Amino acid sequence: QVQLVESGGGLVQAGGSLRLSCAASGRTFTIYTMGWFRQAPGKEREFVAYISRNANRIAYADYAKGRFTISRDNAKNTVYLQMNSLNAEDTAVYYCAATNIPTMTPREYFYWGQGTQVTVSS
Repeated sequence: QVQLVESGGGLVQAGGSLRLSCAASGRTFTIYTMGWFRQAPGKEREFVAYISRNANRIAYADYAKGRFTISRDNAKNTVYLQMNSLNAEDTAVYYCAATNIPTMTPREYFYWGQGTQVTVSS
């Protein structure tokens, strides 16, 4: 089992920044790729970004390119999502997840955190 705990969400004004963190514990040796997803009220969960175990493969959703940066610190078993130039459309619950292949598909992730709320006021 792997436990994932997100932190860093909150309320921010449009144009502002937030840095989300996701700490992993448990059988971390099985983690290959870490991903971030988000879900807004009434919408499906959508891909934000992923980063492979050695950070040699990184991918972003189109809306995240140029504004969001995913990174990881394997010594701390932590993955980060730096979010800049936030707008109201970024308001959602943000989840981190873990899997063994680089993928944008939520159902291919088998460990999930509880989520952290990000609210952007316009």
